[in-house]
Amino acid sequence: MSKLKAVESRILQCIKNRFSAGYVSLPDQNKIWTLTVSPELREKTPLVMVHGFGGGIGLWIQNIDRLSSRRTLHAFDLLGFGRSSRPTFPSDPEAAEEQFVSSIEQWREEMGIKDMILLGHSLGGFLAASYSMKYPQRVKHLILVDPWGFPALPTDPSEVRSPPAWVKAIAAVLGRSNPLAVVRAAGPWGPRLVQRFRPDLKRKFEEFFEDDTIMEYIYHCNAQTPSGESAFKTMMERFGWAKRPMLPRLDSLPKTLPITFIYGAETWIDSSTGEKAKRLRPDSYVQTLAIKGASHHVYADQPSIFNEVVDEICDAVD
Repeated sequence: MSKLKAVESRILQCIKNRFSAGYVSLPDQNKIWTLTVSPELREKTPLVMVHGFGGGIGLWIQNIDRLSSRRTLHAFDLLGFGRSSRPTFPSDPEAAEEQFVSSIEQWREEMGIKDMILLGHSLGGFLAASYSMKYPQRVKHLILVDPWGFPALPTDPSEVRSPPAWVKAIAAVLGRSNPLAVVRAAGPWGPRLVQRFRPDLKRKFEEFFEDDTIMEYIYHCNAQTPSGESAFKTMMERFGWAKRPMLPRLDSLPKTLPITFIYGAETWIDSSTGEKAKRLRPDSYVQTLAIKGASHHVYADQPSIFNEVVDEICDAVD
């Protein structure tokens, strides 16, 4: 954890706006590592950002300053990921999902946030949608960025969109173990392994870091005891699919809750979900956007366009 702390502090030093980072203790004794930026901008609804599988608050570094220029921004490491507590999750998919959602609500209560614009990427999008179903009164706008786990696994294999080689490689190696076991097994060579599997990640952040800072950050986020990762494995059917897909459940969201889907135009995630959601919610606001030149990590592939789009959504709220 100390190595993760050191590499993360290098990342957070790049933030220009006023910020603080620290642990928020939950009633159930777990702790959530939390970043708050521009706390003085209290007039507008805060933006809360939820990272994806294997990530942490540091991956938002190219978005933080812009998105906190007119309102407070909160980002946190999901329970079981990054620097947050790593409890043992239930082995039942519904119960594992519920523990994630409960931790987000406990965190919101401890933070004293009345309501928020809730943005989630990938697994974070899945959990943000689940949270919004249970606590819709807390969410003014739901922003789903390349969300994981929405469509049901197609019965026709030809309809299954092929993920990139690195996803297939990880899925093949780790069929019997947790998704990131190979990274932990690599020990000190872990950052190099991350670099080998994901050479694109270093390029995405080169404006901020010319060295291996981001590779080291991702490695140290995932070199600890698997917790959220085990929960993710419990919840997934196959790497790209959820046992309890989110799309058929969207009708339990209030009609008044606006949703925006933001996809990378080159993503391996099924981006038709946004249009399907629109058909399922004909009397509700559902917007779908695709950002050119971006894949699954939209916020890092095209940060300027992503920031502009999210800023516009937030400005429409207040």
